[in-house]
Amino acid sequence: MDGQENEQPNTGDADAPATARTRRATAPSRPTARRRLRRVGVALAVVAVALVGVVLGTFGGGQVETDIGPFRAELTLSPALTGGTTVDIPPLGALQLDSHNGPTHLTVGLGALDQRRTEALIDDPASISRASQSAVTDVRNGVLRLGLRATGAALLVTLVLGVLVFRDTRRAAWAGGLALVITGGSLGLAASTIRPQSIEEPRYEGLLVNAPAIVGDARRIANDYTKYAEQLQRIVGNVSQLYTTVAALPVYEPAPGTTRVLHVSDMHLNPTGWQLIRTVVEQFDIDVVIDTGDITDWGSEPEASYVASIALLKKPYVYIRGNHDSGKTAAAVAQQPNATVLNNSTTTVAGLTIAGIADPRFTPDKETSPAGSGLTQAVADQVIGAGDQLAATVRNSPQPVNIALVHDPASAGPLSGTCPLVLSGHTHARQVSKLPQAPGQPPTLLMVEGSTGGAGLRGLEGEKPTPLSMTVLYLDQNKLLQAYDDITVGGTGQSQVSLERHVVADPAAGAQAPVTPTPTR
Repeated sequence: MDGQENEQPNTGDADAPATARTRRATAPSRPTARRRLRRVGVALAVVAVALVGVVLGTFGGGQVETDIGPFRAELTLSPALTGGTTVDIPPLGALQLDSHNGPTHLTVGLGALDQRRTEALIDDPASISRASQSAVTDVRNGVLRLGLRATGAALLVTLVLGVLVFRDTRRAAWAGGLALVITGGSLGLAASTIRPQSIEEPRYEGLLVNAPAIVGDARRIANDYTKYAEQLQRIVGNVSQLYTTVAALPVYEPAPGTTRVLHVSDMHLNPTGWQLIRTVVEQFDIDVVIDTGDITDWGSEPEASYVASIALLKKPYVYIRGNHDSGKTAAAVAQQPNATVLNNSTTTVAGLTIAGIADPRFTPDKETSPAGSGLTQAVADQVIGAGDQLAATVRNSPQPVNIALVHDPASAGPLSGTCPLVLSGHTHARQVSKLPQAPGQPPTLLMVEGSTGGAGLRGLEGEKPTPLSMTVLYLDQNKLLQAYDDITVGGTGQSQVSLERHVVADPAAGAQAPVTPTPTR
């Protein structure tokens, strides 16, 4: 009996392994969940690395330069929420085209002319037409190269980034493959949704930012803009003529020490004018830009941001305020690092001593524009009085003044004999004349510039758009005018470009020009 009692099984010990097995059966759920979360985290990390790699690769490698006709153009691909194409066409401005869908945006920027191809245009004028016709093929080939370059850059950046982040070639390869799919899919979506007809319905940027100030028939103005679509195929050839025309000009070689001055005026808030200015500054190796006012339309504070393009010129910029410019406008110009604002004062820039005075009026409304404001006695006293003040400043200058600046040519009369050259604007019409010469006084030439901004949107109100105009002045070592180039670009909606050179036979005597009558009090 006692032996049997001692041999009874211990049920508590027998149940212990069963309990452990039960615990082990339920325990694996936690490590499995952690493994799943880890896999999800790794997958998200791969996606994030791929996206970052695509963005960085596209920004870093999504640019190519290509020839479009005689131009060197830059094609840029960038990530975007919506597709589309921006075409920068100096001097006509920027076109926004709804060309395709997808998260890729294409920018086509026409830059400087290629010297070799330009010389070929000079030798064979018919090649201008062929260059225009080949522009579409040039763009297509450039876009193909751009797509391949952007794809390769995105893949390379993603692989490098994947190796740095994961320290695992397998995961880096997954990220690279995903980047390839994202880039290829985005480009494929853009290619499959391309809309060639979008060029017929572009969105224009530039003059239309001044839409609230439009006065007149808006429908007719809009119809003028639609002419751009018909002329885009000729833009390459027409803008090229600005430079190829030089070959047919009078033989003229600027002497060493020549100072090149670009005279602009009456921009009237037209951003397309800046693109023309930048092109001329670069192509003609300009030393200083002179602006004789009316850079804005209303002189309002929001318009002040328009003058920021001055800094992009990277050349000295001398400015006087016009009757459409306010004190805030002048202050905004003065804040530009390369700008000098004159108001009955002088400055020395690029070896030239320049004097200038602001227009005494602030009359931004249309009724006081050149077409609508007559020189009443009160206005004459005001305007001529500004000329008297500047003449006194010029005479008292410790250094001889080479150029004097007034906005309204009606202010120029008192400056006769004080300096060899007076520049002005205001009338939106180019004119060269001599001021009445006082006995015993040297001659003074008055050069009135047209509107470098095509008079803004108001330039569309007439039968013919106001052309964009500017003048390149060549001054010799004695700071006397020896030649000048009148540059004219057909008004908004047109694309004709002309350049006319005038050589001054005797710089000391001044250019041959009629004597201008000056208003009297």
